[in-house]
Amino acid sequence: MISRSLYAAWYPVHRQRGISMMEVLVTVLVLSIGLLGLAGLQLTGLRYNHSAYLRSQATLLASDIIDRMRVNRDQALYGAYDIDFGDYSSSITCATVNADCSPADLAQADLSEWKQNLQDLLPSGDGAIARAINGDEVRFTVTIQWDDTRGEQSPVRLPVETLL
Repeated sequence: MISRSLYAAWYPVHRQRGISMMEVLVTVLVLSIGLLGLAGLQLTGLRYNHSAYLRSQATLLASDIIDRMRVNRDQALYGAYDIDFGDYSSSITCATVNADCSPADLAQADLSEWKQNLQDLLPSGDGAIARAINGDEVRFTVTIQWDDTRGEQSPVRLPVETLL
């Protein structure tokens, strides 16, 4: 049998009560602050990811209208694709196989489809195309704007310059 004095040396008689409960409460507090920080990081990441997605959409839409202008180059050079910000609607469509469209009609149909795509794919999306002539060089500036309140700025404009 173990003597009482030896037992008392190994196991103190006075016990600490409530300390482990305080440790658990402090641990829960530190863990909850950490989880709130992670949630904030996740929210910021989602915001920037959505902003990058919208910028990618705008870049693709700018490339789309530039390719359409290259297909209909003569009309683009004469200013058929010059357009400012604002609503634009045209009843001309050249999407069917049997459509009898002139190059001018094709330009109007391209602008109508492009403006509709801007509105469908970007929040408050709009676009403008400006033509600048410098000697033999014709430079086009395609500017796309949208509302990026979920991201960094509001509104955002993406200008793209090209030569045809």
